[in-house]
Amino acid sequence: MNLLLFEQNELTGTRLQLDDRRAHHILDVLGLEKGDTLRVGMLNGKIGQGEVVHVEGRSVELDVLLTTLPPDVPEIELILALPRPIMLQRIVKQATVLGVRRFHLIRSRRVQKSFFQTNLLRPDRLKEIMMQGLEQAMDTRMPEVVVHERFKPFIEDVADTLKPSSRLLAHPDEAVTLPDLYLENRVRDGIVLAVGPEGGWNDYEIESFREHGFHCFSMGSRILHVDTAVIVLLAQLLLLQELRKR
Repeated sequence: MNLLLFEQNELTGTRLQLDDRRAHHILDVLGLEKGDTLRVGMLNGKIGQGEVVHVEGRSVELDVLLTTLPPDVPEIELILALPRPIMLQRIVKQATVLGVRRFHLIRSRRVQKSFFQTNLLRPDRLKEIMMQGLEQAMDTRMPEVVVHERFKPFIEDVADTLKPSSRLLAHPDEAVTLPDLYLENRVRDGIVLAVGPEGGWNDYEIESFREHGFHCFSMGSRILHVDTAVIVLLAQLLLLQELRKR
């Protein structure tokens, strides 16, 4: 935990009372005592400092001073064919660390319908996972998650509302690579990245995305698991965006 996060309704004036996992982290992991300080942030708000002013048993009270907004990150939306729950948990946390601002979890032909029954899709569970990502990244901005259980309504009603500048679709059978798209000036601000299921998108899905302005590319000859591919792609896109600014 690089940043202790809290919500606005937890504050009483400038005081924050903790008796949950965050108190455990302060006492047992960081080993802080009265008078010590740590980095804190208000969810969807500013970052600052918390001073330990009182410790009683397993409860900790902080005096909070918030001073700065979290650093800007590139706007990235991730369209993800819903993977198996164990992969979903890893992807959501790590993609949050890398700055994804909105997730679209969608159905494709190769996605099992039962995946949509996982309790990981409950708002409280998703929030918990993304909080862990924000704590790691020292960010306070909670991503949005939208679940689409049918492909056709998503592609017909939602796709055209997404950012128009950089719509990218990863698919293993494409000849075009991400560096090719970069050289064609397809990797700009406001990225929407679509990543399919194990085995890739089917022909209908690919053509549907193309009709809505998505540019298809592959990662080369190596076929990665979805959870690995998402993180690699996000890291590459962030690097390419930085190079474009120079």
